[in-house]
Amino acid sequence: QEVLGEEKLLAILKERELKIYWGTATTGKPHVAYFVPMSKIADFLKAGCEVTILFADLHAYLDNMKAPWELLELRTLYYEHVIKAMLESIGVPLDKLKFIRGTDYQLSKEYTLDVYRLSSVVTQHDAKKAGAEVVKQVEHPLLSGLLYPGLQALDEEYLKVDAQFGGVDQRKIFTFAEKYLPSLGYAKRVHLMNPMVPGLTGSKMSSSEEDSKIDLLDRKEDVKKKLKKAFCEPGNVENNGVLSFIKHVLFPLKSEFVVLREEKWGGNKTYTDYEALEKDFAEQVVHPGDLKNSVEVALNKLLDPIREKFNSPELKKLSNAAYPNPSKAKPGEKGPKNSEPEEVIPSRLDIRVGKVISVEKHPDADSLYVEKIDVGEAEPRTVVSGLVQFVPKEQLQDRLVVLLCNLKPQKMRGVESQGMVLCASSVGEPRQVEPLDPPAGCCAGERVYVEGYEAGEPDEELKPKKKVFEKLQADFHVSEDCVAQWKQRNFLTKLGRVSCKSLKGGTIS
Repeated sequence: QEVLGEEKLLAILKERELKIYWGTATTGKPHVAYFVPMSKIADFLKAGCEVTILFADLHAYLDNMKAPWELLELRTLYYEHVIKAMLESIGVPLDKLKFIRGTDYQLSKEYTLDVYRLSSVVTQHDAKKAGAEVVKQVEHPLLSGLLYPGLQALDEEYLKVDAQFGGVDQRKIFTFAEKYLPSLGYAKRVHLMNPMVPGLTGSKMSSSEEDSKIDLLDRKEDVKKKLKKAFCEPGNVENNGVLSFIKHVLFPLKSEFVVLREEKWGGNKTYTDYEALEKDFAEQVVHPGDLKNSVEVALNKLLDPIREKFNSPELKKLSNAAYPNPSKAKPGEKGPKNSEPEEVIPSRLDIRVGKVISVEKHPDADSLYVEKIDVGEAEPRTVVSGLVQFVPKEQLQDRLVVLLCNLKPQKMRGVESQGMVLCASSVGEPRQVEPLDPPAGCCAGERVYVEGYEAGEPDEELKPKKKVFEKLQADFHVSEDCVAQWKQRNFLTKLGRVSCKSLKGGTIS
């Protein structure tokens, strides 16, 4: 998408091949968007570059401890196996690549001294600004997050490369490196950036947002389920995660895309350029269902060799050890004897931004509305809410709401409700109720999470007997500045805080 230092790059190429590195912090499990940098690494190798892949294990720890120290070695090993499996899946020869871990050299006396030297010339402001789009942003940031950009800058010198490659979200770190490396007497490097792939919910594909991504080891039924939920409105090419995935992942790898469909709808059609596909989708020549099914087939072809490799007992054991999930056993599996009680944490709730498509009075209950709410799935959900006496119908129509999506569906006066609209309620009488408001600009289907609990997969369905929601809800409240919170931690989307209009100090139900 962008190159910084193109003149220097061309000057080097007149003398010799380029030495370049790509780094990845070993945090959450790599997902399918990693195919974007992998296909570009293949391009660099074809062009004769010397390519180093850095497993940035120390960075993973510094980024708000996304990888706990005791899991660092295991996660790095997992990344090494999975990245190599990806490269093999798209036909990249591994013998041309150099792999290195950050802790192989970042704990040396020389490197550590350079970290101190750098900290004596870098301002706090510049360090924070450099990491703004990469380092996890929290209300009370740790000092480690300020060190992160400096270490990434020094890596360029210690890996002895001419250029660093990364996502466009790394741009501020790259310009930070260009500014500060010369102050230590080191050369300014070239920087190359690929675009960021929007996730299936329309936001950036992220390891910490489960519904936005497809893991490299997801089962075929999981791929189907996630694609079924993906935001893909007929004719809408904006924030369309499925189209974006075709554009940024499938086209660069295969140079074509086949839309699979029945003969009665025109039969299969092969597209050799993305613009033609986007135009047909915008004009509704291509149906979202056919697009999703076609992506599913193409994606499984890429993932099959990776799944097969990780089917070995050794790699299964590594995967489970690197990413332990103590809160629940796998389906059909009994938990260990004398196991710890299930952890009741907010990440178990599947809370999403919803858009109210329609509102009608319940045919058999004067106090209930029946709403159709879009939460980024193929079909809107039917939701029954007791809001008639609190919110006029016209105020609900077309508004964004916050919906709890993994409660067990239940019939309310004969109509099955497939979710719960979360609302703020006043403490005193007369009772007042206001639906919670996501930040302006959110898309239907975007995940809502509690600060500090971004990672983790929500339960498929909350079991009523275990009362997970009820236990968590006991600590839901509205702050004095009308922000929704759990134990003083804010409800957030990627665009900011979830709030209500006026019921400060209220409860949430």
